[in-house]
Amino acid sequence: MVNLTICTNAPDTTPSDAGVAGSGVLLAFIITAGIALILSSYIVLGDFRTNAPIAPKIISRKLLSSFSDQQIIEGIGIQAVGLAKMNTMVPYHFFIVWMLALLSTATHLATLLTLVQDYKRDWVLRWLRQFFMFVNLLLNVLYGIFVLETNIKDLTPTLPIACVWNEHAEDAGAQGNKTLSVVGTIAVIAITVVLFVLSTWYLHMRRQTWGKAVRAVGLLVLAALAIGAAVRVILASAAFGTPSVKLTGPREDSWSFGQLLTVLVLILPFISALEIFRGEIGVSQETVSEDSQPLNGSELKPMRYDRYSYQPNPIFGSGSKAFRR
Repeated sequence: MVNLTICTNAPDTTPSDAGVAGSGVLLAFIITAGIALILSSYIVLGDFRTNAPIAPKIISRKLLSSFSDQQIIEGIGIQAVGLAKMNTMVPYHFFIVWMLALLSTATHLATLLTLVQDYKRDWVLRWLRQFFMFVNLLLNVLYGIFVLETNIKDLTPTLPIACVWNEHAEDAGAQGNKTLSVVGTIAVIAITVVLFVLSTWYLHMRRQTWGKAVRAVGLLVLAALAIGAAVRVILASAAFGTPSVKLTGPREDSWSFGQLLTVLVLILPFISALEIFRGEIGVSQETVSEDSQPLNGSELKPMRYDRYSYQPNPIFGSGSKAFRR
């Protein structure tokens, strides 16, 4: 529980927190999202070309899956850290975590649109994605409620976010943009819920009508959401923009090993892609024995998007009638 004395006596400054708003953390989220959206666009646009090369599509799909997995895990992780520190974390840092989570959500859903057929072919992969989507939704909505309460109750920016549920000092300068902040927060929460419902329905449908068109339009919407979240993070953060509170302590735009490590981790998917390329493309299939064939060599066969493969869940059956199309 947060100390009630702290909630009624707001300090003039707040400690910095490079662990959630440092340059390396922000760049890692933004760069990962950018690469994933570019790969999604490349794959979706390639689906409209009947004579598109197979090899680049294999590498790009595996690379996209790696970046998406990394992004959704980091998004859930940073939200968990924010909730664990809610008794000390101020609304400024809490809001940045929420925006990074929205960026992670947009990236993950764009990957889902792009690689939906890969997930349909394996019920384990499909329900694993569903689990991560559900956990991410719960955290996103919870964060949105905290931010909404902060705007409605005019919480002083230098107080911990947990003070919003207790008697606290109010921010006298928050009345000017209060209505816009409340409406915007409610809209973001509603969009998050709607996207989860639509993505769940899309993931478990046996067959999509106008599949290519839905992927293209959905990718544009999610790219716009990701760009909006990234711009908001850049403008609001002390690392790249102007923070809403006065920070004390180590600068959030300074680089340390922890900040550098979050960016260096982005190299790992490219190393994996290079290994896949050298294993599947660089080695002649006629010169290798059967036991040295790549495990995923069958993926070199052209993929047919007019024929769908769907593996039902053996535990819960084939799913409800709403998904049988």
